[in-house]
Amino acid sequence: MQLTSAQRVAAFAVIVLALAGLGVFLLLPGSPVRHRDQSGPPAGAGGHTAASAAPAPAPVAASPAAAVGGDVNIYQWLPFSKAGLTSAATVVRSFAADYATYSYTENAASYVGRMRGLITTQLAVTLARGYATPGVAQVRNGQKQSAVGSGQITALRAFGPSSMTFLVTVIQKITGSRGTNNLASHYAVTVTGAGTGWQVSDIELATAGNT
Repeated sequence: MQLTSAQRVAAFAVIVLALAGLGVFLLLPGSPVRHRDQSGPPAGAGGHTAASAAPAPAPVAASPAAAVGGDVNIYQWLPFSKAGLTSAATVVRSFAADYATYSYTENAASYVGRMRGLITTQLAVTLARGYATPGVAQVRNGQKQSAVGSGQITALRAFGPSSMTFLVTVIQKITGSRGTNNLASHYAVTVTGAGTGWQVSDIELATAGNT
């Protein structure tokens, strides 16, 4: 049955009044619905209820390092102190710079003389002999070569109570009558000594190891 216009208006008014009454009922202090909402879990941050919040993470056990506390002194397990390692590394870097630096105007004694105190007597003899080798000296003098170098330690290969072997990259800038070349060579440099007193006793190509 179709409603007349007056009947439709009356029906609409009844629906509006019913909805308004329901709203008032729900908002009354004694409403069972409101009472149930207030007794639920409290609202969390951001307007979300505690029930809808992400679950709390499980407790994480403290790491062994954190449990012990403080820094671990690894040198208590090594045959040298931190000062000893620093001293040895300083000697190696200074030696590498002197080893890679030379001039065609200087003889073997002058070349090795710069390293006195950094190298053992036996190594001084070996280096002087190598510097004065006829074929090597002839090329150096014939091309009027001079070189400036430096050394960078890349690793500690081996160590013992009285020795350490470092891997060192030696960088050279060689200038001569044929122009300028930049070279990088990799060596194993061994120092011997104790405490903070060290001297270089051997140098070999890194690929050859240490003998």
